[in-house]
Amino acid sequence: MPAPSLDGHPDGQTSIRSLDEARRQAEGCRRCDLWANATRTVFGEGPPSVEGATAEGATAEWTAAEWTAGGPRLMLVGEQPGDREDRAGHPFVGPAGAVLNRALAEAGIDRARVYLTNAVKHFKNEPRGKRRLHRRPDAGEIDRCRWWLELERRFVRPQVIVALGASAARALTGHAVTISRVRGRVLTLDATGVAPAARLLVTTHPSYILRQRDDDARRRILEAMITDLVLAARQK
Repeated sequence: MPAPSLDGHPDGQTSIRSLDEARRQAEGCRRCDLWANATRTVFGEGPPSVEGATAEGATAEWTAAEWTAGGPRLMLVGEQPGDREDRAGHPFVGPAGAVLNRALAEAGIDRARVYLTNAVKHFKNEPRGKRRLHRRPDAGEIDRCRWWLELERRFVRPQVIVALGASAARALTGHAVTISRVRGRVLTLDATGVAPAARLLVTTHPSYILRQRDDDARRRILEAMITDLVLAARQK
């Protein structure tokens, strides 16, 4: 099958041969309109050696020392970059990232050994005075950006993927997911024409914790997320 253009769907072969090349091409992505109000594309990031990964060499590129405490090759997928991520160009560096850092630390997972990305690579926002307020990406925007997520899966070759929230779960599965129905279960993501198979766990997005007004609720939801991350890290 001939390689599809960036306007095509990521099934079958692709002319993009490495994670670095995918990141460079994503900088000019126009698959949806979200780029127009965003500062930049925010692509995924992971351990140093995975950055040069190719489809053929991704597994070998991850040295044993860079895996999560001897556990699985782990990818975390959020919804989209926030305001700080959009300005900095890196995923999970804002308030939600601070919550995620805490959850990872309490789960015994080194963030530097995890590949972090988002379902949507541009910040969808609504200007409100000097502020830019988060807007949830719709199903069409998530589906169009799935092209890049599939390529990340292709080159990173995660053994286990954790979807942080419903938008990430939709991007990975291709359909709506109710978190409460699948939480705590280890699901299977089948191989696609681009990406290999992986195990999938679904948990809440860290921003959901920030939206809770009650301290007890925040702690309860955080503890549940930590439990989910521990389960992910224990997969072999």
